[in-house]
Amino acid sequence: MYVMKMSEGGRVVIPAEIRHSLGLAEGDPVYFELRDGVAVITSKQARLARARALFRKYVPAGAPSLADELIAERRAEAAREESP
Repeated sequence: MYVMKMSEGGRVVIPAEIRHSLGLAEGDPVYFELRDGVAVITSKQARLARARALFRKYVPAGAPSLADELIAERRAEAAREESP
């Protein structure tokens, strides 16, 4: 557990060990979320990894890209519309 003091303007310094653990570098976005009265800090990388894991349940690894399929369908539709 770390204890930090809040300075002017609500600023709090995130301890180096936590920054390193989260893979944070200067200028990186930091996400704060309140969960049942507890502040949770996450990095962009951690949030992306969590989102990917959630989606992986529905789209297994190695499955065709849904975005690529949609693009191919739209291009096929456009080609059909252009043909006389």
